[in-house]
Amino acid sequence: MDCPSRELLDLIGGKWAILILCCLQQGPVRSGELKRSVGGISQKMLTQTLRELERNGLVHRVSHPEVPPRVEYSLTTLGKSLSGVARELEKWLVEHYNAILDHREKHAGSIEDYS
Repeated sequence: MDCPSRELLDLIGGKWAILILCCLQQGPVRSGELKRSVGGISQKMLTQTLRELERNGLVHRVSHPEVPPRVEYSLTTLGKSLSGVARELEKWLVEHYNAILDHREKHAGSIEDYS
């Protein structure tokens, strides 16, 4: 059975969406600045992820009619509410990061047991 939330979980659970949402919390950001802030993301993935976030109502895109063209992205009200959840997830990750690394180290040799 298809779960209606699965598609959205796939979007926000992807490698880049949460990072982009966190970068946009500061206000409107140009795509070049966003690419530098996220780090490691290709232009193709940045564009693709921004389009999906925009299509789902989380990001607002404004294209300024200038030469050279200037495009800025910002969070919508819906995106801001999700970025708050992302911020809480980030806090949890920072708080528990060392414990998770300890567990990984303890279980490094036992991964084969699950095969």
